[in-house]
Amino acid sequence: MSGKPVICLAGFAAVGKSTVGKIVAKRLGLKYVSGGDALKELAAEMGYRPGGPGWWETAKGIEFLSLRARDPSFDRKVDRKLLEICRRGGVVVDSWVMPWLYKGRAFKVWLTADYRSRAERMAKRSKISVKQASRLLRSRDRKSAAIYERLYDISIGRDFSPFHLIVDTSGLSPKQVAEVVVQTAKNFFKAPTRRRRRQE
Repeated sequence: MSGKPVICLAGFAAVGKSTVGKIVAKRLGLKYVSGGDALKELAAEMGYRPGGPGWWETAKGIEFLSLRARDPSFDRKVDRKLLEICRRGGVVVDSWVMPWLYKGRAFKVWLTADYRSRAERMAKRSKISVKQASRLLRSRDRKSAAIYERLYDISIGRDFSPFHLIVDTSGLSPKQVAEVVVQTAKNFFKAPTRRRRRQE
Protein backbone atom coordinates (compact mmCIF):
# COMPACT_ATOMS: atom_id res chain seq x y z
CA MET A 1 0.00 0.00 0.00
CA SER A 2 1.25 3.45 -0.89
CA GLY A 3 1.23 6.44 1.45
CA LYS A 4 0.61 6.09 5.17
CA PRO A 5 -2.61 4.14 5.58
CA VAL A 6 -4.80 4.25 8.66
CA ILE A 7 -6.85 1.27 9.80
CA CYS A 8 -9.32 1.67 12.65
CA LEU A 9 -10.61 -1.40 14.49
CA ALA A 10 -13.60 -1.05 16.79
CA GLY A 11 -15.92 -3.38 18.69
CA PHE A 12 -17.05 -4.25 22.18
CA ALA A 13 -14.72 -5.90 24.70
CA ALA A 14 -13.37 -9.41 24.02
CA VAL A 15 -14.13 -9.53 20.30
CA GLY A 16 -10.43 -9.86 19.51
CA LYS A 17 -9.51 -6.26 18.57
CA SER A 18 -6.02 -6.17 20.05
CA THR A 19 -4.97 -9.62 18.85
CA VAL A 20 -6.29 -9.03 15.34
CA GLY A 21 -4.88 -5.50 15.29
CA LYS A 22 -1.37 -6.67 16.11
CA ILE A 23 -1.48 -9.32 13.37
CA VAL A 24 -2.82 -6.85 10.79
CA ALA A 25 -0.18 -4.27 11.72
CA LYS A 26 2.61 -6.82 11.37
CA ARG A 27 1.30 -8.09 8.04
CA LEU A 28 1.08 -4.60 6.57
CA GLY A 29 4.19 -3.10 8.16
CA LEU A 30 2.22 -0.61 10.24
CA LYS A 31 2.41 0.55 13.85
CA TYR A 32 -0.19 -0.83 16.28
CA VAL A 33 -1.73 1.50 18.87
CA SER A 34 -4.37 0.56 21.45
CA GLY A 35 -6.83 2.93 23.07
CA GLY A 36 -7.03 0.51 25.98
CA ASP A 37 -3.28 0.80 26.54
CA ALA A 38 -3.58 4.60 26.50
CA LEU A 39 -6.26 4.37 29.19
CA LYS A 40 -3.96 2.14 31.21
CA GLU A 41 -1.26 4.81 31.00
CA LEU A 42 -3.70 7.26 32.56
CA ALA A 43 -4.51 4.71 35.25
CA ALA A 44 -0.80 4.30 35.99
CA GLU A 45 -0.39 8.07 36.30
CA MET A 46 -3.11 7.95 38.97
CA GLY A 47 -1.29 5.30 40.98
CA TYR A 48 -2.90 2.14 39.63
CA ARG A 49 -0.78 -0.77 38.47
CA PRO A 50 -2.47 -2.04 35.32
CA GLY A 51 -1.17 -5.38 34.12
CA GLY A 52 -2.11 -7.53 31.13
CA PRO A 53 -5.33 -7.67 29.10
CA GLY A 54 -7.25 -9.16 32.03
CA TRP A 55 -6.57 -6.17 34.32
CA TRP A 56 -9.88 -4.54 33.42
CA GLU A 57 -11.71 -7.45 35.05
CA THR A 58 -9.84 -7.15 38.37
CA ALA A 59 -11.23 -5.19 41.32
CA LYS A 60 -8.84 -2.29 40.65
CA GLY A 61 -9.62 -2.31 36.94
CA ILE A 62 -13.35 -2.15 37.63
CA GLU A 63 -12.72 0.62 40.15
CA PHE A 64 -10.84 2.66 37.56
CA LEU A 65 -13.55 2.12 34.93
CA SER A 66 -16.14 3.40 37.42
CA LEU A 67 -14.01 6.49 38.06
CA ARG A 68 -13.62 7.00 34.31
CA ALA A 69 -17.39 6.87 33.85
CA ARG A 70 -17.72 9.85 36.20
CA ASP A 71 -14.93 11.92 34.62
CA PRO A 72 -15.10 12.41 30.80
CA SER A 73 -11.67 14.07 30.74
CA PHE A 74 -10.05 10.59 30.76
CA ASP A 75 -11.58 9.56 27.45
CA ARG A 76 -11.20 12.97 25.83
CA LYS A 77 -7.49 12.97 26.61
CA VAL A 78 -7.01 9.47 25.17
CA ASP A 79 -9.04 10.26 22.07
CA ARG A 80 -7.10 13.46 21.35
CA LYS A 81 -3.89 11.45 21.47
CA LEU A 82 -5.29 8.77 19.15
CA LEU A 83 -6.54 11.39 16.67
CA GLU A 84 -3.05 12.87 16.52
CA ILE A 85 -1.61 9.41 15.85
CA CYS A 86 -4.16 8.79 13.09
CA ARG A 87 -3.28 12.07 11.39
CA ARG A 88 0.35 10.96 11.15
CA GLY A 89 -0.77 7.73 9.44
CA GLY A 90 0.94 4.37 9.05
CA VAL A 91 -1.01 2.86 11.91
CA VAL A 92 -3.59 0.31 13.02
CA VAL A 93 -5.63 1.85 15.84
CA ASP A 94 -7.70 -0.28 18.20
CA SER A 95 -10.30 2.10 19.60
CA TRP A 96 -14.00 2.06 20.40
CA VAL A 97 -14.61 5.49 18.83
CA MET A 98 -11.92 6.43 16.28
CA PRO A 99 -14.06 5.26 13.31
CA TRP A 100 -16.51 8.04 14.19
CA LEU A 101 -14.04 10.71 15.32
CA TYR A 102 -11.32 10.43 12.69
CA LYS A 103 -12.52 12.10 9.47
CA GLY A 104 -9.44 11.43 7.33
CA ARG A 105 -9.12 8.58 4.85
CA ALA A 106 -9.06 5.35 6.82
CA PHE A 107 -10.23 1.76 6.50
CA LYS A 108 -12.71 1.21 9.32
CA VAL A 109 -13.60 -2.22 10.68
CA TRP A 110 -16.21 -3.29 13.24
CA LEU A 111 -15.51 -6.62 14.94
CA THR A 112 -18.38 -8.41 16.62
CA ALA A 113 -18.99 -11.80 18.27
CA ASP A 114 -21.75 -13.57 20.15
CA TYR A 115 -21.82 -13.23 23.93
CA ARG A 116 -20.77 -16.82 24.51
CA SER A 117 -17.61 -16.46 22.42
CA ARG A 118 -16.75 -13.17 24.07
CA ALA A 119 -17.35 -14.53 27.56
CA GLU A 120 -15.14 -17.55 26.87
CA ARG A 121 -12.33 -15.30 25.62
CA MET A 122 -12.57 -13.03 28.64
CA ALA A 123 -12.77 -15.99 31.04
CA LYS A 124 -9.63 -17.50 29.55
CA ARG A 125 -7.55 -14.33 29.62
CA SER A 126 -8.75 -13.22 33.07
CA LYS A 127 -8.93 -16.67 34.68
CA ILE A 128 -12.54 -16.24 35.77
CA SER A 129 -15.69 -18.26 35.13
CA VAL A 130 -17.62 -17.86 31.88
CA LYS A 131 -20.68 -16.85 33.91
CA GLN A 132 -18.75 -14.11 35.67
CA ALA A 133 -17.22 -12.96 32.38
CA SER A 134 -20.64 -12.76 30.76
CA ARG A 135 -21.93 -10.62 33.62
CA LEU A 136 -18.92 -8.29 33.39
CA LEU A 137 -19.24 -7.98 29.61
CA ARG A 138 -22.85 -6.90 29.76
CA SER A 139 -22.00 -4.29 32.38
CA ARG A 140 -18.99 -2.98 30.43
CA ASP A 141 -20.94 -2.85 27.17
CA ARG A 142 -23.68 -0.81 28.79
CA LYS A 143 -21.38 1.57 30.68
CA SER A 144 -18.93 2.15 27.81
CA ALA A 145 -21.72 2.76 25.30
CA ALA A 146 -23.27 5.27 27.72
CA ILE A 147 -19.96 7.12 28.11
CA TYR A 148 -19.47 7.58 24.37
CA GLU A 149 -23.07 8.51 23.75
CA ARG A 150 -22.78 11.19 26.40
CA LEU A 151 -19.40 12.45 25.15
CA TYR A 152 -19.83 12.29 21.39
CA ASP A 153 -23.48 11.36 20.71
CA ILE A 154 -22.23 8.05 19.24
CA SER A 155 -24.49 4.99 19.26
CA ILE A 156 -21.94 2.20 19.62
CA GLY A 157 -23.34 -1.18 18.64
CA ARG A 158 -26.24 0.45 16.80
CA ASP A 159 -24.69 2.87 14.30
CA PHE A 160 -22.51 1.07 11.73
CA SER A 161 -22.41 3.87 9.15
CA PRO A 162 -18.65 4.61 9.45
CA PHE A 163 -17.56 1.05 8.67
CA HIS A 164 -16.26 -0.46 5.45
CA LEU A 165 -16.14 -3.99 6.86
CA ILE A 166 -17.98 -5.85 9.61
CA VAL A 167 -16.61 -9.23 10.71
CA ASP A 168 -18.25 -11.67 13.12
CA THR A 169 -15.26 -13.23 14.88
CA SER A 170 -17.29 -16.00 16.56
CA GLY A 171 -15.70 -19.35 15.71
CA LEU A 172 -12.83 -17.76 13.77
CA SER A 173 -9.18 -17.65 14.76
CA PRO A 174 -7.46 -14.24 15.04
CA LYS A 175 -5.37 -15.15 11.96
CA GLN A 176 -8.51 -15.87 9.94
CA VAL A 177 -10.06 -12.56 10.95
CA ALA A 178 -6.82 -10.70 10.27
CA GLU A 179 -6.61 -12.24 6.79
CA VAL A 180 -10.07 -10.88 5.91
CA VAL A 181 -9.10 -7.43 7.23
CA VAL A 182 -5.74 -7.39 5.43
CA GLN A 183 -7.08 -8.42 2.04
CA THR A 184 -10.04 -6.04 2.18
CA ALA A 185 -7.83 -3.19 3.40
CA LYS A 186 -5.45 -3.68 0.49
CA ASN A 187 -8.34 -3.38 -1.96
CA PHE A 188 -9.66 -0.31 -0.13
CA PHE A 189 -6.38 1.57 -0.33
CA LYS A 190 -5.90 0.66 -4.00
CA ALA A 191 -9.33 2.04 -4.89
CA PRO A 192 -9.78 5.74 -5.75
CA THR A 193 -13.08 5.93 -3.86
CA ARG A 194 -14.38 4.42 -0.64
CA ARG A 195 -15.79 0.95 -0.74
CA ARG A 196 -18.08 -0.71 1.72
CA ARG A 197 -18.29 -4.41 2.28
CA ARG A 198 -20.02 -6.49 4.90
CA GLN A 199 -18.64 -9.88 5.96
CA GLU A 200 -20.66 -11.91 8.45
